[in-house]
Amino acid sequence: MTRKTLVLLVIYLAFISLGLPDSLLGAAWPVMYEGLRVPVDYAGFISMIVAAGTVVSSLFSGKVIQRFGVATVTASSVGMTALALMGFSMSGDFLYLCLLAIPLGLGAGSVDAALNNYVALHYEARHMNWLHSFWGVGAAIGPLIMASYLAKGDSWSKGYETVAWIQLGLVAVLILSLPLWVKSNPEQAESSDQSNQGLFDMLLTLPGLKQALVVFFCYCTIEATFGLWGASFLVFEKGFEADQAARLTSLYFLGITIGRFLSGFLTAHFSNKQLVYLGQGVIGLGLILLFLPFSTTIIPGFLMVGLGCAPIFPSLLHETPANFGEKNSQSIMGMQMASAYVGITLMPFLFGKIAFFTGYGFLLGFLGLFLILIFSMTRLMNQKVTLSKTH
Repeated sequence: MTRKTLVLLVIYLAFISLGLPDSLLGAAWPVMYEGLRVPVDYAGFISMIVAAGTVVSSLFSGKVIQRFGVATVTASSVGMTALALMGFSMSGDFLYLCLLAIPLGLGAGSVDAALNNYVALHYEARHMNWLHSFWGVGAAIGPLIMASYLAKGDSWSKGYETVAWIQLGLVAVLILSLPLWVKSNPEQAESSDQSNQGLFDMLLTLPGLKQALVVFFCYCTIEATFGLWGASFLVFEKGFEADQAARLTSLYFLGITIGRFLSGFLTAHFSNKQLVYLGQGVIGLGLILLFLPFSTTIIPGFLMVGLGCAPIFPSLLHETPANFGEKNSQSIMGMQMASAYVGITLMPFLFGKIAFFTGYGFLLGFLGLFLILIFSMTRLMNQKVTLSKTH
């Protein structure tokens, strides 16, 4: 096995670990909020702090990675998330959890930025699709770990402790793999940074860019809001037990995982634009299944929403150079990720506040509104980009 293949396997493991904590909070919250003695909508505060930390670390990751290298930053960041998760498992205080959410978000953002860029530089495009599929593996396993403890009557803290130990094991693997990683070229990175200076003022004048930013915002609103509040929807609206709801939440993330694995092969037969529209249609079908008053449609509904989410994000990222030109793609990529993280940061929190008054049955309507918006903005973006290329 070559050095390059070994590093790729480590990166896949790292993305599994990146997904593990992302789904834990939503799966555990129907039990957590009672023990913490806070209102049910307070999950939005923790989610918002984690996402805000991810935004900050992503913005500053370039200089940090340039100074210390991808492998060192990745190992350190996974270590930070592991310690934060261990802190979660020891805490019974909501304010303490909010403080621990800061390093949890900071660590996750650095890993995401470092590994996405490394794969883009050193591996073929199909590996990017499969990379995000491995995130889904972790996100699907997280609720199953939590559900296994809740079903036995154990505390939610056991689930966080188990995931923390898994993360610490990955830190050991990352440290052992340090000599295998390709070192970045500081001079090349510096030159790249200088070439992008002054671009920001002209980027917003590019046809379709404003719509693209809205599309990224809407997609991550749908993905993050359903991931955080899907279990609460089942408990408070459908009458499920907390452990059952956690298992069904894992189906959503399993759908994302399977869908992104398949999208790596589907790109040979469908364009990125077609895959984005296909994903939006499948999400709509999943929401309709969940709206129907039949218990038999809940499982396929959760799975369909996940399958629909799967191809949208990777396909939009891959289409960026084609839409806006290769010379602008790096800067636009950063803007798109920032817009995506704003959706992750604000909208699950906002829905939690809205649901306090409307009930969690409004989750389907809330997501449906953003699905209509993302479809409209995707069409408008494609029309503007196509029109600009014909002139």
